[in-house]
Amino acid sequence: MATAKKAAKKSAKKGAKKPAAKKSAKKPAKKASMKKAAPKKAAKKAGAKRKPNAAFMKAMTPSATLASVVGSMPLPRTEVTKKIWDYIKKNKLQDSINKRLINADEKLRQVFGGKKQVSMFEMTKLVSNHLK
Repeated sequence: MATAKKAAKKSAKKGAKKPAAKKSAKKPAKKASMKKAAPKKAAKKAGAKRKPNAAFMKAMTPSATLASVVGSMPLPRTEVTKKIWDYIKKNKLQDSINKRLINADEKLRQVFGGKKQVSMFEMTKLVSNHLK
């Protein structure tokens, strides 16, 4: 009987090893399922639109020097910037090598404080000095 019990234990151990081997085969499958991206959070409502900043939309009067480029009518800052860019592109004043630089003609040189060349980021700062 003792040998029968030992044989039963051995067969039970062998049986236990086989499911363990199967579990190890299943582990990569579980890891693959864990690697899946977490569900994304709900997006903002589709009907909600961004409200523009009131400071940008306020109509401002350009100075006489700026009026020679954009006109004398009161315009919001966004429209002033658009009109300046239209003027720059129409007169081909953008630098051919570095597109971030604007080569000023006589009208723009007065707006830019006498500078011959200005970066596009500096341009907005200089233009804001001409808006009331």
